[in-house]
Amino acid sequence: MIVSLRLRLLLWLLIPLTVYVGVSTSFTHDSAVASADLVQDRALLASARMMAGQVTWEDGAPVVNVPPAALEMFASPDHDEVYYQVLMDDNTLLAGRPDFPVDVDFSLIAPAYATTYFNNQPLRVVSYVRALYDNGTLRMVAVSVGQTMRGHANLLDELWRPALHRQIIMLLLAIALVVVGLTMELRPLLRVKDELATREPNSLTPLRAGELQVELRPIVVAINQYIQRLNTQVAVQKRFIADAAHQLRTPLTLIDSQIQFARQLNDPQRLPQVLQALQDSSRNMTDLTNKLLQLSQAEASNSTAFPRQPIELVGLAATVLEELVSLAQRKHIDLGMETAVDEAWAMGSQALFSGMLMNLIDNALRYTPEHGKVTVGVALEDNKEVVITVADNGPGIPAEVRERVFERFYRNAAPDQHGAGLGMAIVKEIVQAAQGTITLGTDRDGKGLTVTVKLPTSSRP
Repeated sequence: MIVSLRLRLLLWLLIPLTVYVGVSTSFTHDSAVASADLVQDRALLASARMMAGQVTWEDGAPVVNVPPAALEMFASPDHDEVYYQVLMDDNTLLAGRPDFPVDVDFSLIAPAYATTYFNNQPLRVVSYVRALYDNGTLRMVAVSVGQTMRGHANLLDELWRPALHRQIIMLLLAIALVVVGLTMELRPLLRVKDELATREPNSLTPLRAGELQVELRPIVVAINQYIQRLNTQVAVQKRFIADAAHQLRTPLTLIDSQIQFARQLNDPQRLPQVLQALQDSSRNMTDLTNKLLQLSQAEASNSTAFPRQPIELVGLAATVLEELVSLAQRKHIDLGMETAVDEAWAMGSQALFSGMLMNLIDNALRYTPEHGKVTVGVALEDNKEVVITVADNGPGIPAEVRERVFERFYRNAAPDQHGAGLGMAIVKEIVQAAQGTITLGTDRDGKGLTVTVKLPTSSRP
């Protein structure tokens, strides 16, 4: 396979040019053949007519006197051989060769031409028939003249070979000009290549189109768009790393302080209290680490390369509720599920959808006071969207800060409530990766918090 763009473009131009030269040369050759035939045939016919004009009656018998001029017109440097025959309609040979290779049809009303072989040489022949009268008697006399074709071949070469040479020269000139043109026109693209090759590894500045042709500018535009997406992704990753480092530093510092305090502790009875605090700090850091990993997976799910499959959400929601029943029971919260459908399918990852539901329901249980109520709903809207709702009768979120809860590490909670502030950010990333939407609202009375997630439906596998 040819991988060179220059060579491939050259071939696309060379193939039609070669076909054109071949067809043009064929037409030129045919025209040259016709011209050479015309020249030879006219000379043969002129000679035959001259001979036919010399057939006369003498003493009641036909005679012919072949003039030298009839044969001298064939004189040429090619030394062609000339044969002739003058024949009466009763096959009486008046002049010429008796073994002439062409049979004459005396009914001819126009000159007849033929190409045959004689003495192992190609021979061009014309036969001309004329009427001869004598005292009211009609007789037919046929004159046949043949000439070898060396002069014809040389004339043909003189007519068409110069044209062939011109065509070949024009083809070679076109190839040379195309190569030069391609080299010059590809220089702007090569400059873009050089600019990319000489860049620093961490440089993500847009490329300059410069003198790039209009047809090639979309390539630079696409590369710049990709660079922009990389810049956004890199910025997100840098922010994620900075936020993660900041958030992990606090529990690590707390654990280190608690360890130092435990080492200096002289009262053994206070040791269990310190160990419990260490355990709580360790659990908080573990929870934060798990949230960070979930967030990283949610961000990766935005990639088209992330594997997706149809997921049944009614059963998945029921499974998540079963895992969180113990947390609801500890707070005496009425945790339930309402659904009008048996199945609801959406395209995505089961692990991420499970994490989305876990974060939504866990948040609702955490912020709902004791003896409260949390209800999970799954429904279909026009068979086009799966609608998941998580509603609680807790304190809710003020309208002015609802958009901020999707920011990383933002917490709309009391100081004594645990949480990393990543749950809703994780949920939003998962929903966006599934081409869905998420909104925050209240119940009909304007109380509590209702989170509504809408996902495109998928067919059952």
